[in-house]
Amino acid sequence: MPNIKSAKKRVKITETKTLQNKMAKSALKTELKKYDAALAAGDKAALDSEYKLAVKTVDQAASNGLISKQAAARKKSSMTLKLNKANA
Repeated sequence: MPNIKSAKKRVKITETKTLQNKMAKSALKTELKKYDAALAAGDKAALDSEYKLAVKTVDQAASNGLISKQAAARKKSSMTLKLNKANA
């Protein structure tokens, strides 16, 4: 355990930020699962709305540094291909 006041504060801040990152990653995974569920259900209206939400969530995660820009692009590309295949 740290003895210096500023080091103690950094420990608390790190714990808080870690929790926020976990919550955001969990929300991202949930949105991706909702998109996959809509894809499996085959409801095109729900699929389009879930696609938009999932892409938005992925973009936000990338802008906040939770995932890399390359990972975000890969996820969005994969989702778009699945969407186009389902709509065809």
